[in-house]
Amino acid sequence: MKTMIGKLLLKLMGWKVVLQGDVNVLNRCILVVAPHTHNMEYILGNLAYWSLKKPLKIIIKDAHTKAWYGSAVRGLGGIGIDRSQKNDLVKFVAKQFEKDDFSLVITPEGTRSWVPKWRKGFYHMALAAKVPIVLAAGDFKRKTVYLGYTIPYERIASVPYEEIMAEIQDYYIKNDIGPKVPANWNPNIMGN
Repeated sequence: MKTMIGKLLLKLMGWKVVLQGDVNVLNRCILVVAPHTHNMEYILGNLAYWSLKKPLKIIIKDAHTKAWYGSAVRGLGGIGIDRSQKNDLVKFVAKQFEKDDFSLVITPEGTRSWVPKWRKGFYHMALAAKVPIVLAAGDFKRKTVYLGYTIPYERIASVPYEEIMAEIQDYYIKNDIGPKVPANWNPNIMGN
């Protein structure tokens, strides 16, 4: 049912999904989503995943997973975490991957506002969980969701962090991704 809903809503909204790699990598990865300038990106990403029949999860405040609507949030892929406690999020994510296969959505900008550089937790999560980093983008200029550009775990584990970040930055700059709110996007993710 989700597959039909995802395909139908994307079509009605005039959006398409373009795969830039093997669709099966979406079964188990850290999914880096950028630019993150508006909540609409989450909706489009969910619809794209539904249309492809792929498992998608997102880390969210546990208040949302424990509330009266918590079963719906968990059903949409929400993994609750208590942000008032000191958590080792990298270990938490690695343990989640021991239990199940899914794409974990990470928005390294950490906010929908402009930031000078990205946070690097997603990189450490991929290393700890031994999963690839897959890049995704909602391009509002072209009404296209791009999915699948993959940086394999073996590469993440064998080259310096700066080289991985440079590759990711090049991806977003060369593809000229059009964010929903352009003033909130800094494509210079390394802060140089």
